[in-house]
This record gives sequence, C-alpha cells and structure tokens, in this order.
Amino acid sequence: MDSTEGIRRTLGRVGIAASVATFALIVFGGIVRITGSGMGCGDDWPLCNGQLIPPMDLPTAIEYGHRLAALLVSAFVGAVALFAFLVRRHDSSAAVVTGTGSRLWRLAVSAVALLIVQIMLGAVTVWLELPPASVILHLGTAMLLLAVLIVIASEAYGPGRQRVNDRASRVAWWTSLATLAVILLGALTANLDAGLACQGFPLCNGQLLPGSEGNPLIHSHWAHRVAAYALVAWCLILPATIRKRRPGDPGLGGPARATAAVAVLQLAVGAAMVLMSLPGELRAAHVGLGAAVFVAAVRLAWVARYPASD
Repeated sequence: MDSTEGIRRTLGRVGIAASVATFALIVFGGIVRITGSGMGCGDDWPLCNGQLIPPMDLPTAIEYGHRLAALLVSAFVGAVALFAFLVRRHDSSAAVVTGTGSRLWRLAVSAVALLIVQIMLGAVTVWLELPPASVILHLGTAMLLLAVLIVIASEAYGPGRQRVNDRASRVAWWTSLATLAVILLGALTANLDAGLACQGFPLCNGQLLPGSEGNPLIHSHWAHRVAAYALVAWCLILPATIRKRRPGDPGLGGPARATAAVAVLQLAVGAAMVLMSLPGELRAAHVGLGAAVFVAAVRLAWVARYPASD
C-alpha cells in the first residue's frame, strides 16, 4: 500500500467517525428541542449564561452538552479537511473518478463551509431565541453536512469509480432529496408544536382531508404525514424500481432494501408516537430514525451514481 492509499484510508475512517458524530449531534439537537432546553444557556453564544463553564441545572447541562458535541464535530471536520489536503498533496490526478485528491479536497472544503454556516446559524438561533425558521435551517444545514461526510467516506473507501448518469442514479438521488424534504417538514411540524394537531393514525382527526376550518397546525402536521406516507410507499417499491432500471448491478439491492426497512420502521415509530401522545423517548427515536433514512438514501444515491467496477 503506497502512502497516498494509506492516507486515503485514514481519511475514510475519519470521515466515518465524523459522520457518526454528526448523526449523534442531530439526534442530540432533537433531544434539546424535546426537553425544552434550547435556551438552557440563555441567549448567550459562544458562552453559556455568560460563563465558559456555567452552573448546571438539567436544561443547561443538555444545551451545554449539545454545544460540546458540536465542538467535537468541528474537530472531526477539521481532521477530514487535513487528511483530504494530504491526499491532494500526494495525488494531483484530476481524473473524473472517485477518490482523487482534487475531488476529496473539494468535498472537504464543502464540509468546512457547511460547518461554518451551521455554527453561524446556531449562534443566530440562540440570539433570536429559537425562531422556527432558523431552527429548521440549522437542521437542514446539519443534514447537508452529514451527506457530504458520507460521500467523503464513500469516496475514500471506493476510489476509481466512474460516474454513471442513468435513470437508476437519478431515481436514487431524487429519493435522498425527497427524504430531506420530509425531514424538514417534520421539523416545521415539531417547531410549530403541531405534533398533536392530528389525532389518530393513519387519518388526521378521523378525516382524509382535515383542517377545513383553516387551522395551520393541522395543515402542517398533515402535510408532513402525507409526505411521509408517500416516501414510505416509494421506498417499498424502490428496490424493484432500481433493479428494473439497472438489472446488472447487484450492489444496489442492499442499500435500497436498507432504505426501505428504515423508512418502514420510522413510520411505525411515528404512528406509535402519535397514538401515545408524543412521549419523549419515541420523539427522540423519530428524530434518529429520520436521520437514518437520510443516511441510507444518501449512501444508495452515491452507490447508484458511482457503481463498483466489475
């Protein structure tokens, strides 16, 4: 193994660690919201209640822990950028294949840029005392950062793959974008406190078309739920759809089935959450499984776009 390959594999391991840390940060952010701890450090940033290490009650400890987790993610992203730079220095190839120094460096720069935006949005969110729009943008940026880190790890461990732009790859990428849209609709519903606006499951307050009185909370909740139903239905036929569009690629079956399985589990947890009046444990699981569906969809999209060579 030459030095470039060794550094690339190290980058792959750091990319996986950064992805796991970012996933955990997203779930942690959900816990902050669920427990009402978003203002646990007051409207101070980067300090917490005016101090570097403040006195701790439970909300402060949760919010402070979230900030420490964000610091850990920042360190991992910095390490990703460092190793991507080292790969680039040893590999000047500009070929349009995965895992080259130039591609990995561009992806790492994108991750750093998203991290900076994420930090700025986090500060603005605290300063403005958690407006829903800022909270949703904060989550959306975190999801995009997670996607880029997954792609970096995938490229580092799967170098030399040629890009394929066919119907299978386009279907997979649109699935990942649809998953992100459903997650952001869910964030809107949660931040509007619309979780209980639709009682019952699968209908909303016993109706297929609820909210005739124009209640925006009902509309928000029902829009998220209908989008989730559509996404799960699509994920269930996704393995067959992908296989039909690219019958000669057995590497797509596993990621497609994984996406479908996690989507179904997420729907089951969402149903239980509504029927049990939003217990905190299920709400946290719902956040985590939503992010897991996105992870599976992004990985599927990358494998579809850059299939393994025969």
